[in-house]
Amino acid sequence: MPDSPSIDPAFPSDLRGRSVVFSHDWLTGMRGGERVLETMCQVFPSAPIYTLIHNPPAISSAINAHTVKTSFLQHFPGVFRYYRNLLPLFPAAVKSLRPPSSDLVMSMSHCIAKGLHARGTPHLCYCFTPMRYAWLFHREYFGGNPLKAIAARPVMAALRRWDFAASRRVTRFVAISENIRERVKRFYGREADVVYPPVDTERCTPGPAPTSGTFDLIVSALVPYKRLDLAVRAYARSGYPLKIVGTGTELQALRALAGPNTEFQGWRTDEEVLDLYRGCRMLVFPGEEDFGIVPVEAQACGKPVVAYARGGILETVVDGTTGVFFREQTEDSLLAAVSDCASRRWDPAAIRNNAERFSTSRFLQGIAMAMRKCLDGPA
Repeated sequence: MPDSPSIDPAFPSDLRGRSVVFSHDWLTGMRGGERVLETMCQVFPSAPIYTLIHNPPAISSAINAHTVKTSFLQHFPGVFRYYRNLLPLFPAAVKSLRPPSSDLVMSMSHCIAKGLHARGTPHLCYCFTPMRYAWLFHREYFGGNPLKAIAARPVMAALRRWDFAASRRVTRFVAISENIRERVKRFYGREADVVYPPVDTERCTPGPAPTSGTFDLIVSALVPYKRLDLAVRAYARSGYPLKIVGTGTELQALRALAGPNTEFQGWRTDEEVLDLYRGCRMLVFPGEEDFGIVPVEAQACGKPVVAYARGGILETVVDGTTGVFFREQTEDSLLAAVSDCASRRWDPAAIRNNAERFSTSRFLQGIAMAMRKCLDGPA
């Protein structure tokens, strides 16, 4: 995997000189959260990373170059295949980690990373979301299996209590979107700044010979809350070519729903994904997402997005200018939006211009400001 582009030298030198410890939920693949960590690793090349488990072959060299400290879960045989089933052990696992003294702890958390015990050190949490399975998306995670849903209730209640207690130990929160700022306020009773995640708009660019595309594209983890089932069923009806990039627990279930026009690509390199962005007709985004880096990457390549009109996507896609929203999570609503998108003439330059609002440089400016506030005291 290629490293990210070099970091903006304008990042304040006095902050670069601080000793920082990173906390991340787990390192098992390069998704949006890991791209954020990768960016911060280049700013603080000596910062150790504390995480539950670490699978080096699935992680970029920019992250693997750092000292990575893992919990006792790392020693469970075959843990990378089933670690999500160990959720009840996560609080104990993160508590077992012992970070060294430093000027600042920065957690990048959608689950457990915010629970790293900073022991009096200022703690800045870059919050991807409060723990989804504990606070939100119960039906998406557990609704398909009534027995699993019943068994999960006491576990989720305990995790909510733990998660709230962990939030009280954070000095300052930064949310990845206005959508997540509202969740931080609702579930934790805490205020948060908003700093949008970094998108590599220098790498993601329109192709040398822009094309209208002959297939539609999904790039996503294959997990329940992404609602890829909705798109797969819809495209089985329409018959239009659909390519799906990603891996996850829902692969077999999605294959069973798919028509012959849907092609599952599995994991692809950054370069291969870039070629798919450039070659597609549109990107399809059927779930409610906290922010959604993939739609911004597609827009940086000049491609329109069809997306469900809820969550962070409302902050990254401009309806009618860079994409089309559908308002109901139904096959008919999605197909109508796809048809609308296909019938329009799009301006790739205008689409890319919108994506440039989410550049790495802007992210680093926001994070530097948040670090200063955190070092000055709690919010």
